[in-house]
Amino acid sequence: MIYLDYLATTPCDPAVLETMLPWFTQYPANAGSLHLPGQKANAAVEQAREELAGALAVSPQELIWTSGATEANNLAIKGAARFLKEQGDGRRRLVTVATEHKCVLEAVRSLEGEGFEPVILPVEPDGRLSPDRLAEALKTPALLVSIMAANNETGVVQDLDRLMPLVKQAGALLHVDMAQMFGKLPCTLEGVDLASFSAHKIYGPKGVGALYVRRRPRVRLLPLFSGGGQERSLRSGTLPVPLIIGMGKAARLAVESGKEEADRLAGLRERLWQGMRQLFPVVRLNGAPAPRLPGVLNVCLPAGLEAQQVMAAVPGVAFSSGSACSAASGAPSYVLRAMGLTEAEARRSLRLSVGRFTSAGDVECAVARFGQGLAGR
Repeated sequence: MIYLDYLATTPCDPAVLETMLPWFTQYPANAGSLHLPGQKANAAVEQAREELAGALAVSPQELIWTSGATEANNLAIKGAARFLKEQGDGRRRLVTVATEHKCVLEAVRSLEGEGFEPVILPVEPDGRLSPDRLAEALKTPALLVSIMAANNETGVVQDLDRLMPLVKQAGALLHVDMAQMFGKLPCTLEGVDLASFSAHKIYGPKGVGALYVRRRPRVRLLPLFSGGGQERSLRSGTLPVPLIIGMGKAARLAVESGKEEADRLAGLRERLWQGMRQLFPVVRLNGAPAPRLPGVLNVCLPAGLEAQQVMAAVPGVAFSSGSACSAASGAPSYVLRAMGLTEAEARRSLRLSVGRFTSAGDVECAVARFGQGLAGR
């Protein structure tokens, strides 16, 4: 099997797995316990927090462990909105983008029932948000703006350098979903108030993530649920020590690989793109010419080749037609539809993504399998 679905999830790096294993069996203590094994577990959790903080160039006290980016996104958006409302803030507008991850869109929409005003902005054909459109939306005072750094279907990177000042000038909080961006391209949290991360996007384990919450000036949140308040009283629940240790290790490895790995993935992506163009001369790159993550292609195939048919015809290659979160519905990608593709074009689109364990030989083999599976179609 040739795996070309790194945007959906990444394989756990063997070095990360090796770091985690002892904490499942040899050192099973709860990090909240006061005995010596508990103190050892807590020290390991804090070391992982420091590793992630170092990779992000922030203070460890600004990071909250969560179950993943979905929880982090919900805590950021709902927690900030509810806290400000509780403090008597009269603003109700919450601004986000039509191509955001479904958990962000649903979190914003769900707050309408609590008196907030969700505003979901359209994007340009390349998948990016126009600064003029954002500026227009911010003419009405907003509490919070949520913008994904890099899209989880197309890999398109938003121009945060142009968008961020507009949010700051408007006095709104800026939340950035960085689950796909972190570890693939350089990213900074300067000017960001809240940011979400997920371990399984950076060769770490599934089931753990983090939320960055700026301390100076301090951003305040209300927790999503009640409990022991283990994470700065913002997030309750027994900490998954092995997973947290794995995320810390994965973050450090991701930063260490840096530009060299990004360049390698961009080269593999180009080889894959050229191979697809040879097979399908009229294939189109969705989101062009916007900048994108180095290992990502989202392509629209010629008429008569729907993505689901291609997946059935090429079982030896793992890829997708959109986000894993939306796959069960069978509906065409709402991200591509928001970019102006027709329903038929969206159904003909494939998401192909390479990663750390993809070789040049894998790419060549994948192209060959596409050619064999679709011969005569």
